Amino acid sequence: MSQPAKPAPQPAGRAAAKKELPEHFKAYKHVWVFIEQERGHVHPVSWELMGSGRRLADKLGVELAAVVIGPTGDATKAAVAESFCYGADLAYVVADDVLTDYRNESYTKALTDLVNTHKPEILLLGATTLGRDLAGAVATTLLTGLTADCTELEVDADNSLAATRPTFGGSLLCTIYTLNFRPQMATVRPRVMSMPERVEKPVGRVIEFPLGLVEADIVTKILAFVPDRDKATSNLAYADVVVAGGLGLASPENFQLVRQLAGVLGAEYGCSRPLVQKGWVSADRQIGQTGKTIRPKLYIAAGISGAIQHRVGVDGSDLIVAINTDKNAPIFDFAHLALVTDAIRLLPALTEAFRKRLSPHTRDRIAS
Repeated sequence: MSQPAKPAPQPAGRAAAKKELPEHFKAYKHVWVFIEQERGHVHPVSWELMGSGRRLADKLGVELAAVVIGPTGDATKAAVAESFCYGADLAYVVADDVLTDYRNESYTKALTDLVNTHKPEILLLGATTLGRDLAGAVATTLLTGLTADCTELEVDADNSLAATRPTFGGSLLCTIYTLNFRPQMATVRPRVMSMPERVEKPVGRVIEFPLGLVEADIVTKILAFVPDRDKATSNLAYADVVVAGGLGLASPENFQLVRQLAGVLGAEYGCSRPLVQKGWVSADRQIGQTGKTIRPKLYIAAGISGAIQHRVGVDGSDLIVAINTDKNAPIFDFAHLALVTDAIRLLPALTEAFRKRLSPHTRDRIAS
């Protein structure tokens, strides 16, 4: 007697996941970008995310909204106005003097209440110190998924957010989906996405939302603001020219060759992760997956092997010049110009050549 056919095995992973949204999530529409501002200054990552948000919203056929949370006054109004210049269709604003300084409790309350009321499909935040703190708290409160430190954002065939990020120590890239929960949340580090073009536009539709919280309700109190005058002043993420060194330089003394070349070029200097681990360079100068992401017009990498963790941080560079004695170094797979030689010998020669050819005026304009 023939046996009944066995049911086909169910595919594992995302293919086996239920793609049908629960009924109460079907009302969630539109793409939101959190506009991060502190003490009157908007973090540039917010405008970078507006560019990505605009692309996602257009693919989904929905609106792009800026979310501005901060104190009452001109700075918050200016952030709202600027969001329309970077592509917003409308802006949600929570303005209250209780929000003058960032505190997790007050900002989480403002953003979660806003989400629960107006129901966005996608919510993007910058992976800054503030953004990471806020995104984690909001996702936990809303009981939804959060994909952190994304390198790519797309919409797939069934209109789900496909958020790609490095995993397994940066050796792999994985794409993560939040199928049955809303909003779909993701954070992106500064300079991972390109800056969109700013187009002068009038202020559009603004929806004001009450905070629903008073100072007495907040446990954390701001006693004073003391700026960190001793903090590192590196501006790697937004530098037009960057010179960096790796283990191929052999000693901390040789790393001075990187500093010297950067000085002549009017550039920022950085390093790969092993140099920070050895204590040769401070952590604020680290470039890569666990450091800074850069998008300079010119990137000179001296003695850096170019593992995937480093590549993630420099892939957006316009021109990558790699110097390494190993002709099989991974960095040569993605560098635009490869120099197979000893960086310890070449860097002083480059520095001297540039010093002779570049006037101070030319040096200031080398990246233009």
